[in-house]
Amino acid sequence: MRETTIEVGEHCFRMTRTEARQQTRILVQAAAQACEDKKGEETRILELDPIDAGLSDFFLITSATNDRQAIAIADEIEHRLKKEFGVFPNSVEGRRKGDWILLDYVDFVVHVFRSERRAFYDIERLRKSARPLTPAEFDAELKAALAARALAARKQASTMPRLTGGKTRPPLPRAQKAEKKQPTAGKAKNPRKAATKPATKKKALKV
Repeated sequence: MRETTIEVGEHCFRMTRTEARQQTRILVQAAAQACEDKKGEETRILELDPIDAGLSDFFLITSATNDRQAIAIADEIEHRLKKEFGVFPNSVEGRRKGDWILLDYVDFVVHVFRSERRAFYDIERLRKSARPLTPAEFDAELKAALAARALAARKQASTMPRLTGGKTRPPLPRAQKAEKKQPTAGKAKNPRKAATKPATKKKALKV
């Protein structure tokens, strides 16, 4: 499976595409929670079709009743992802005007609309191939995926033989197993001990 390199703050991690997508889901869920905390309306997450998505996997869309609230929502998302995950947006557009603020995190894009602007552009209709989810539905899927991953990790750990002290030992190759199972024919004499053993004196025969 293809590996992906992601940057979190000053650190760089290599992970599979599945792991990277799961990490993106965690970030999207945190951003959606920030929208809810700042009273964003009709918050939706669009899981984009891989063919139609380009470089991004998700759109997070929410509405604000006025420019000030839209700016507050965008600021909260940016602050929370920076504080909790060390993640920064690749670019931010529309913050000064406030009627449509776009935060581009590459793997997902946040759209904070003023309500009338959202109705005018209607991104959900334009992305017909995307799968729309509420934050609650998205959270339930994320929790199920994390639980399945944890269960798979526990099963894998339980199949590994244990050494003393709780350390895990990898299974032996078949050749070594066969050699280990063969019974020993008897303890071989140590040639060094035989060489250093003093010779016993023969008793003189009585005539």
